[in-house]
Amino acid sequence: MSVQKAAALTIASAAAVFAVIAVGICVGSVFVPPSHIFAVIENKIFGTALPDYVPQSDVSIIFSVRMPRVFLAFLVGAALAASGAAVQSVLNNPLASPFTLGTSSGASLGASLVIVFEISLFGSFTVAFAGLIFAVAAMFFMVAFAKRLDRSLQSSTVVLTGMVLSLFISAVVTLIASAADEKYKQLMRWQNGSFAGRGWNYDGMMLVMLAVCMVILMLNSRELDILTFGDEQAQSVGLNTGRKKTILLVVSAVLSGTAVSFAGVIGFVDLIAPHIARKIFGAKHKVLIPMSAVTGGIFMVLCDLAARTVIVPNELPVGVVTSLIGAPFFAFVFFKRRTEGK
Repeated sequence: MSVQKAAALTIASAAAVFAVIAVGICVGSVFVPPSHIFAVIENKIFGTALPDYVPQSDVSIIFSVRMPRVFLAFLVGAALAASGAAVQSVLNNPLASPFTLGTSSGASLGASLVIVFEISLFGSFTVAFAGLIFAVAAMFFMVAFAKRLDRSLQSSTVVLTGMVLSLFISAVVTLIASAADEKYKQLMRWQNGSFAGRGWNYDGMMLVMLAVCMVILMLNSRELDILTFGDEQAQSVGLNTGRKKTILLVVSAVLSGTAVSFAGVIGFVDLIAPHIARKIFGAKHKVLIPMSAVTGGIFMVLCDLAARTVIVPNELPVGVVTSLIGAPFFAFVFFKRRTEGK
């Protein structure tokens, strides 16, 4: 990719992010003019006086409700997409994702236990914390079990092990939900995904986790490039594939597990966004990882916008929206790959 093209795509991406976030904040059950958004931001950050044309109700809507929700949607989408891009490269499989490797199921199990047994060790963050712990534990267990079967962690072994583990944990979660009685609706609402009611604390924690994991992935961008050529080629240049895959899979699990823990089970973002970014920006991970994050963030904000505006005053689970888009996309990628393989 030429320098001029890279610069143009970067500027276009930044403009798209700005535009989508602005639309996400403006549009809702009550429309808020863009001028009100800038006035509220100046008031909250720089302490300038609030103009007379901005009602106090808009201040609450913008700063306390929509801004933290839209920013969290972007951060969660970015986290899921970046982790998805890494997993697809590690396993050299365009249909692989943290979702299929047990991370989401592990997070669901942790959240289910907290909700059903009303555990509140960390206040409102208990569900998120438990979801993250169980998501990472599920990935560790999957990697350890796969290593017992195949020390080099061949892609087929990892994917099959992850799918089996995911199905088993999902069955356990369903069993817990069936016995939950009055907690069933709350559990199902969390599993379907939502950004409603999340405050700035969630945004801050998600931003820190995303930044740390993105740095690690970017530092391993060369290794990710090598892994896309397959295990034999990677080993021929001296790469310890088993160790490197373990590190990258765990980082991806932390990233996607945090996202799922904060927002619920939201599928297909980690599959769709990396494919789109790869088509536009190419396969070099130094560019692909951050651009996947940008694409995933934009996609998630738009899905959340649709979730809260399609059937106003009610709200759709954002996981339902991503699945309605993602399932046909998954089928398209799968059958296209089969056709090209003939």
